[in-house]
Amino acid sequence: MTTRKSLLDPAAIAKGEALGVIARGIVEGYRVGEHRSPFHGFAIEFAQHREYTVGDDLRHLDWKVLGRTDRYYIKQYEQDTNFVAHLIVDGSESMTYGSDKLTKLDYAKVLAACLAYLVLGQSDAVAVNIFDTEVRDRFERTDNQGKIHEIMHRLSIFEAKEGTQTARVLNDLAATLRARSIVILISDLFDDEDSLQKSIERIRFQGSEVVVFHVLDPYEIEFPFTGTVKFVGLEGGPELETVPASIRKSYLESFGEYCKRMRKMCDRCSCHYVLCDTGVPLDVTLGEYLAFRQNHLSR
Repeated sequence: MTTRKSLLDPAAIAKGEALGVIARGIVEGYRVGEHRSPFHGFAIEFAQHREYTVGDDLRHLDWKVLGRTDRYYIKQYEQDTNFVAHLIVDGSESMTYGSDKLTKLDYAKVLAACLAYLVLGQSDAVAVNIFDTEVRDRFERTDNQGKIHEIMHRLSIFEAKEGTQTARVLNDLAATLRARSIVILISDLFDDEDSLQKSIERIRFQGSEVVVFHVLDPYEIEFPFTGTVKFVGLEGGPELETVPASIRKSYLESFGEYCKRMRKMCDRCSCHYVLCDTGVPLDVTLGEYLAFRQNHLSR
């Protein structure tokens, strides 16, 4: 029997069929007992009324209309209608780091596959962009659930080679958005912070929601290296041979502040920030975030 653990092996992730199996397993495991999409109901702008039908959520009943007309109408909001989820996946060289067999890019591929499967399963549309200094592979928007296999294949075969220009990619996307959407960035965020914030602010100003999944390896977070280690810089960075114990304190302080800045940046931009430690099972991290969205939806 194929286990979820074996599917998370990089060799399995490199196969589109296996990537689809693990995505389906994670999403369906979350959706047991759930009846509402976690990606609906976040817009606060009223769109229209429709007549109440049996089974509608009474929390959305317009009591003022009922009082005036003695008829039952449900309030609908902008995001109750179909939307497009734009998955923006960082495929830069820094994403190839992994302290174990699973790299940040492997993790990002599975996460993107899960989100694509979830969105298409609720009859909404998804578009996928894999980028480094520019978009290297683009899967145009689709609401056809049958396209999920091609999306998995495209994710599975991508190989990272170049540097990163996240802000440029987000700005290019912002120029093409014609309706309010959900933009989901999956990245280690190793890029210019000011430019990144401005690009996210631009998308938010246009009325789209932004969710940031910040993908980091546990060794980047904890810095547990011992002895003498040669660190090889990715994306053109220099090599550094040092004794980790001598820099651990300053590294942890600096890296901790960096993570705080990323979270605060997302707070300022009114977008969700999700720290994704690749040492934590993806179904745990994703499940906690989807539950968080559900809690907001029920308020």
